[in-house]
Amino acid sequence: MSKINKVVLAYSGGLDTSIILKWLRDTYDCEVVTFTADIGQGEEVEPARAKAEAMGVKEIYIEDLREDFARDYVFPMFRANTIYEGEYLLGTSIARPLISKRLVEIANETGAHAISHGATGKGNDQVRFELGAYALKPDVKIIAPWREWDLNSREKLMTYAEQHGIPVDFNKGKKSPYSMDANLLHISYEGGVLEDPWHGPEDDMWRWSVSPETAPDVPTVIELSFKKGDVVAIDGKDMSPATVMETLNRLGGENGIGRDDIVENRYVGMKSRGCYETPAGTILLKAHRAMESLTLDREVAHLKDELMPRYASMIYNGYWWSPERLMLQKMIDASQETVNGNVRLKLYKGNVIVEGRQSESDSLFDESIATFEDDAGAYNQKDAEGFIKLNALRMRIAARKK
Repeated sequence: MSKINKVVLAYSGGLDTSIILKWLRDTYDCEVVTFTADIGQGEEVEPARAKAEAMGVKEIYIEDLREDFARDYVFPMFRANTIYEGEYLLGTSIARPLISKRLVEIANETGAHAISHGATGKGNDQVRFELGAYALKPDVKIIAPWREWDLNSREKLMTYAEQHGIPVDFNKGKKSPYSMDANLLHISYEGGVLEDPWHGPEDDMWRWSVSPETAPDVPTVIELSFKKGDVVAIDGKDMSPATVMETLNRLGGENGIGRDDIVENRYVGMKSRGCYETPAGTILLKAHRAMESLTLDREVAHLKDELMPRYASMIYNGYWWSPERLMLQKMIDASQETVNGNVRLKLYKGNVIVEGRQSESDSLFDESIATFEDDAGAYNQKDAEGFIKLNALRMRIAARKK
């Protein structure tokens, strides 16, 4: 194996990645560069700098990527109304290509020979990180400690940390019952009692939302403004993509919106049960479909719906940087040129209810044709007879043969 002199590590400052930092040095006798990203997880990322410095790291990258994440990853995904297996809004999946991209870029900037991550050998994230890295830097060396070491339990990790004096804030005390991942789009919960699909989530597990039962009795009404498929304003106030996400997460959480309990099919072959809070994503999906219902041609809308499950699988399985996803994104983005206007929503006890939609420039809704009142000759109802008979022709022929 060729000598590895420097590795860029996706570093949170938590137990796993702090141990990985030390393990990389000991195992590969290499310098480690740490990369910590703020993508809206709701926790301060600067403490990771002090932890990395305490462990002697010389090159430390701490970056606020919230706007990049919302603008270049979350919003393009929602232009396609993306949802995996009918339920999952892909909160974890869509964050991985951004992290992979920055790991590769930092490796190029620092002259690092390899990148490393803390994803386990059982999950999807290892696939997502590594497919993205290989797509962007074909000859990159990837080190995945969970596939190499024997520290395969929390107890072994804790012992390792104590033996090597690794500064981990939570290396003692009560075990956290869940494995959690958070960003601007969602927070996920796995492990603990959730490993039994029959066991319901505990009420105190949820972090971002109140329960629908205890949500306010008075609904919250909001108006979202769309431009080319993206929300650009809420209640008439212009907002950046990240601010849109933060605002909708707050409003949705206050009204009990966005909770989900899913058993999903992982790309590596197993089924996995997870719970998710995705308030902003739940609102965005409903509002975007409402906007498209007014502004998209029927066949364009139906084609998008047919392609969406394939697009969702690309993201879930880690193919964000693949040629097929990039090609499909161009088609999706082209379809959004006319998705402009406003949608009015009512947020009430876990529900997102569309109350109105309008587009002054791009609406395809013609009231003079759609009306049940006198249409003044805008639509000839007699035309429907031939249309129906022609469409029934093959079925009538087949029926005569029976």
